[in-house]
Amino acid sequence: MQDQLDHRILLVDDEDGIRKVLGIALADFGYHVITAEDGGVGLDLFRRHNPHIVITDIKMPVMDGIDLLKHIKQENTETEVIMLTGHGDMELAINCLKLEATDFITKPINDDALEIALKRAHERILMRRQLREYTENLERLVKEKSAKLIEAERKAAVGQALEGLAVAMQNIASDLDG
Repeated sequence: MQDQLDHRILLVDDEDGIRKVLGIALADFGYHVITAEDGGVGLDLFRRHNPHIVITDIKMPVMDGIDLLKHIKQENTETEVIMLTGHGDMELAINCLKLEATDFITKPINDDALEIALKRAHERILMRRQLREYTENLERLVKEKSAKLIEAERKAAVGQALEGLAVAMQNIASDLDG
């Protein structure tokens, strides 16, 4: 099950109507929605709340969505950012994806497209978590096995030393007898 942080989402759009309608749709999907009217406010809220997912419009005053994406990825590469635009510009979409955006959705926003983008974002979050857990378990196993190997080598070295000492004592004893 997803933790509470996964349910927090930052929505950044300069259009009040979009923030309200999209905010309602996201709330219906089970998210706690934090909204901002431009990239500058959005960046402040991102720093304060550290959501795993950000949905941002591209064309906005103060700071546009591309600059917001760059700042977010500089501060936390694991944050999933979904870009919105009223302009279905393929070159802009490709640029956003090169900057590590999770997805690119055109306005008017289709609920199915939004749901797919959110699902993709959650899959990426889950994959990173699983990879991190796998890596931590692997590191723990390597540490445990290394400690056992060192202990076995130490015991073998002690055994060899004792064996050598026993042979030396036998040689001394036979020299004394002979």
